[in-house]
Amino acid sequence: MDRNGILEELVRELTSLPGIGRKTAQRLAFHILKQPREDADRLARTIRAVKERLGLCLQCRNFAEGELCETCRDPSRDASKVVVVEDVTTLHTIERTGGYKGLYHVLAGALSPLDGVGPADIKAPDLVDRLARSKVEEVIVATSPTIEGEATAIYLSRLIKPLGIRISRIACGVPVGMDLEYADEVTLMKSLDGRREI
Repeated sequence: MDRNGILEELVRELTSLPGIGRKTAQRLAFHILKQPREDADRLARTIRAVKERLGLCLQCRNFAEGELCETCRDPSRDASKVVVVEDVTTLHTIERTGGYKGLYHVLAGALSPLDGVGPADIKAPDLVDRLARSKVEEVIVATSPTIEGEATAIYLSRLIKPLGIRISRIACGVPVGMDLEYADEVTLMKSLDGRREI
């Protein structure tokens, strides 16, 4: 393959995608090359359309084709509950479970002073404003169980408690199907702290 050719350029672009190594990028490039022109044109049009027509929901900051995302427009959702997540990927992961029927709020990050990420960067004031204007009864903080995620959860709880809204944190600990002898000390402590009655 010509190191300066158009096929190599496609491989380089594909390797810039998360989780795509050089071999996978080459397979994808050859696949695109073998496909009829209409298929490649459709793929290119779809990529352009996503960049041109997708924006952020004005209410929750999920991806949306209009002012509000599909979740925020759905009248059957429980507007008394809001799950707060760090990113849209987590929102879609929770949605795939099919078990949660409330609303969301996407922070677009977690507090990380060492990386220069502060409260304004995660739009925490936007969340507080939204809660003050709504009839939300419970906020469920679903940030990652990392130092940054924990710091964000603590910060949000301090902001939200004065509003009189119940605030909870998703459970952390031993995953289903894991043998306890392989769990690390932090995971076991989180499991003990988050225990529930059976």
